[in-house]
Amino acid sequence: MCTLSSLPVAFQYAESFTCHAETLDRESNAEHRNGFPRERELFGRLSMDDQDDSPDRSAHENAGQDPQTTPPGSSESDTSTPAVPASRSKPGPQPKVARLISEYDRELAGVGDELEARWTNPETDASLRSLADWFNEQLLRAVLTAAGIETITEDVSHLYAVLSGETGSRGERTQLERRLERDGVAVETVTDEFVSYGAIRSYLTGYRNATAPSRTDGPSAAATARTIEELRQRTVSVTESKLDRLQETDQLRVGPRRVFADVQVLCERCGKQYDVADLLESGACDCYEP
Repeated sequence: MCTLSSLPVAFQYAESFTCHAETLDRESNAEHRNGFPRERELFGRLSMDDQDDSPDRSAHENAGQDPQTTPPGSSESDTSTPAVPASRSKPGPQPKVARLISEYDRELAGVGDELEARWTNPETDASLRSLADWFNEQLLRAVLTAAGIETITEDVSHLYAVLSGETGSRGERTQLERRLERDGVAVETVTDEFVSYGAIRSYLTGYRNATAPSRTDGPSAAATARTIEELRQRTVSVTESKLDRLQETDQLRVGPRRVFADVQVLCERCGKQYDVADLLESGACDCYEP
């Protein structure tokens, strides 16, 4: 501690400089010992500013940047994936059959239910292939209706048989395609939309969760009768269409006509003949009656 009052003036000035130097030296030594507290305080404040994670600052710094993290307790799927309805909602695109039914919702209304009913009913004994043909006929009918073609006067079953290559020559198919295209039907697009039995199976089992009944005992008599009747009607329809084409090209001359198709069963044991529907209904020939 410096005391200057008791010294002469000249010595007071000299001693003042000495005391000031000692004071500076003590402060300097203290700063060295304490690690420069003023600078440390300054750098400490800067460090605290760098670590500031307040909402306003974070929002400012992260503006225009994509978020990199997901809040705790949640996942990306929780925030980005909407809930999927449980009823018949499957990931990915719809099955082909479901898509077509949706596109022609008016013309094909109820077709999905009919497909399932025909497949799951043991009395109908409908195979997947027959269901595919039936669905394709309904689709063709829907396309013709949408194009303004009167389906009452058209044999849709025969048209489908020709377009699918089941019956008719290549020339007949070409003529039919040209006629439909003149009426505004994109034939190639329609035939590309025809479904296979695999598409029917995928639709029924994967989309509608349907299960076919067990058929270990084979088809019933009633189901067999219905199948034969459908084939009989198809035979009549195709025959009439063929005759019409021959008449149109002057290859056949005949007056007003009707076509009949009967399926008869002859029992060689007794020689009696039956219409197939009657025989299936009775269940046995008369010669087997007790």
